[in-house]
Amino acid sequence: MTKRLSSEEAYALLYELCVDLGFCLPPHDIRRLREAPPADVDKFTDAVFKAEGLDPGGENGWLRARVREVVERHMHAK
Repeated sequence: MTKRLSSEEAYALLYELCVDLGFCLPPHDIRRLREAPPADVDKFTDAVFKAEGLDPGGENGWLRARVREVVERHMHAK
């Protein structure tokens, strides 16, 4: 089951995306995603791609799958 992330959980997710996959978002985007994290795995993944300046439906399908995997793991954690 997908859960809405708390601010701290969203930060941990964004930190992992930065360290492991190089998705180090600008501070204002981090703040926005921490304050109002999308409750859906795909919407959160898309928001990360858009904040990084990438098209979520573009040619980066393999990378989107990796980002989505991390988002899904965090959102399904108990």
